[in-house]
Amino acid sequence: MGKINREDMLELTRRMTLKRNCFDRIAGAYLDEEGFIDGTFNKHFQKLTPKDRQANMGLAKAVLFSDTNVQLREYEFGKEDRRPGSMWQMLMALKECGLKNDAMLDTFYEEFGRRYRADNSYAIYFFHGSYDVPLKASDKESLWESEEVYQFLVCVVCPVSGDYEPGKPECGFLFPAFKDRSSDISRINIFAADSQSCQAEDLRKILLGQVKKQGQGT
Repeated sequence: MGKINREDMLELTRRMTLKRNCFDRIAGAYLDEEGFIDGTFNKHFQKLTPKDRQANMGLAKAVLFSDTNVQLREYEFGKEDRRPGSMWQMLMALKECGLKNDAMLDTFYEEFGRRYRADNSYAIYFFHGSYDVPLKASDKESLWESEEVYQFLVCVVCPVSGDYEPGKPECGFLFPAFKDRSSDISRINIFAADSQSCQAEDLRKILLGQVKKQGQGT
């Protein structure tokens, strides 16, 4: 397990405001406590109302503002974790399509619902974003030139109540990891509000493993 640089996370959150928004798409699903899907959504982020954009950015920022290397930890995908049929392969595809493949998202939700333990209904929120990482001079001041475009996914899992109102995120992740101000597709940052909870353990097992085929056991 590697270490996350807190400054990398803060650099990303500075691009998560209404004026400097880095997100272009939001998608998600609502699931009952048994993991069955009650409904899904997939929208262009900029078409949300300002109030909804602000509220949803707050959910995503919960991952990056969490206690680094305690609630938010870095994990590496080994060679076995990246073989065909792996969750890594699915996350790469979701990132590259910008969350525009509903069938692939449904596969993720179904896989998640089969393996995640929950006491109540919950929601999965996905965000796709991109960030032009600026070059930095020797004095650490930003230059105008872009070094690379970092494309990424933020995912949060929240309990829901009433009319699908999300509560505080219980767990989630940032993929690929943003390490040394660059994209690292071999790593993922996994968030858990309670790092010792069964949900945190479930999430790690789901993300660092294979996508199970229909009919397979858990």
